[in-house]
Amino acid sequence: MPNLLTIIIFFPLLGGLLISLIPRRNESIIRLTAVLFNVMTLGVVGVLCTLFDRTSSAVQFLESVPWIPDIGINYIVGVDGISLGLVFLTALLGLLAALATTSITKSVKEYFILYQILMTGMLGTFLALDLVLFYIFWETVLIPMFFLIGIWGGQRREYAAWKFFFYTLAGSFVMLLAIIAIYFLVTPHTFNMLEITSLAPHLNNNFQCVLFLMFFLSFAVKIPVFPFHTWLPDAHVEAPTPVSVILAGVLLKMGAYGLLRICVPYFPYALDYFAFSLGVLGAVNLIYGACAAFVQTDFKKMIAYSSVSHMGFVLLGVAAMNSTGLNGSLLEMFNHGIITGGMFLLVGVLYDRAHTREMTAFGGLSSTMPRYAFFLTIMALASFGLPGLSGFVGEFLSIAGIYFTFPWLAALSSIGLIMVVALFLTIIRKVLWGRPQSAVHWPDMGFDEMILLCPLVLITLGVGFYPEIILQFQRQAINLLVRMS
Repeated sequence: MPNLLTIIIFFPLLGGLLISLIPRRNESIIRLTAVLFNVMTLGVVGVLCTLFDRTSSAVQFLESVPWIPDIGINYIVGVDGISLGLVFLTALLGLLAALATTSITKSVKEYFILYQILMTGMLGTFLALDLVLFYIFWETVLIPMFFLIGIWGGQRREYAAWKFFFYTLAGSFVMLLAIIAIYFLVTPHTFNMLEITSLAPHLNNNFQCVLFLMFFLSFAVKIPVFPFHTWLPDAHVEAPTPVSVILAGVLLKMGAYGLLRICVPYFPYALDYFAFSLGVLGAVNLIYGACAAFVQTDFKKMIAYSSVSHMGFVLLGVAAMNSTGLNGSLLEMFNHGIITGGMFLLVGVLYDRAHTREMTAFGGLSSTMPRYAFFLTIMALASFGLPGLSGFVGEFLSIAGIYFTFPWLAALSSIGLIMVVALFLTIIRKVLWGRPQSAVHWPDMGFDEMILLCPLVLITLGVGFYPEIILQFQRQAINLLVRMS
């Protein structure tokens, strides 16, 4: 199918343009249009996965069109094993988050226009192979997310939105400087990310280190890496549930994807030089995130800090610089998106009923909401990495990979792993067991809510029992990445 990737990137935007033509009063038609365009986007991504050659490490479905040829900027998109899983994750969570918008009642038209623009920005980021195009899509995500939090969020939504905006904008500015610098440093001058892959490793070691740090700083804000993480809990708490799903499930992965797409292949000397420091940051993220989550009373903020902890596994896998660790890192990105997306949907279910996220308000829900208890138990067990569920595989590979490179970091990270286990067991105990803290018996999950969780549970079980479902698509690209680094 020609121009398959362009269709995937701009199909959501086309949906947004169509929504802009629908009268504001026709909210049901607006919602249906957004859902249909996201269904079709996921369908085209499914076709992409079917046609993808999993035995090849090369970039596939490459599209290249001159855009601003005078300065070497081109529209170049392509997909390989590093980006394919994240594109599928974006399309799937994009559809589920579009369906989970019953709480959005004001300015529905504007909400879905911004949402469709956000989808295009995220998909474009994972498929762009020109640095300027990558930067444009990266920045495209910033504006709609700012408004989605700032207009449709909670009581402190404006503070959370501006904090997200300035943190991300500062990181993006550093990335822009790095992109301009690398353009002039490589010969011939180019923004083509595939050509830079073969040119950048020949740069002077000092240049490699400086550029690595510049790109890493931008990606660290988005991941987020301690101490650049403080925007995340505020954004999550104030964002509406569907936006939290996208924020945790996809946006955090953009930063980690940047590490694998740019930092690892472009700057092998710098990666080797900073590998131990990167591993230390991963261990700090893992332990600090779990500790911070423990002291939270807000259910949503607790899950937000657990995301900081889980992204530590991603950093550990990158720091390992071997196929085991990098496979674990990329798989953990996919698994975290699925599991944490489900966790935020489950928090939203409780909030819609109780209008509070305080953990002290719950307890004993296993007897009054058994269907809710089932889904929360599966997702919580997957979050702490129970064998047989998807969370275990990525975490195990990341820890195993860092053990081969820095054994002491693996031992230190194991402390954080134990704390994550204790954290999610505590969530199960406080929410599902014990004495009910309220005399009100809230209704159990309905069909419409369960249907949103079912795909995520099936993927969690499927990948947990047979990780090859995902690993077969990424293995060849990871092996190439290891050879390049």
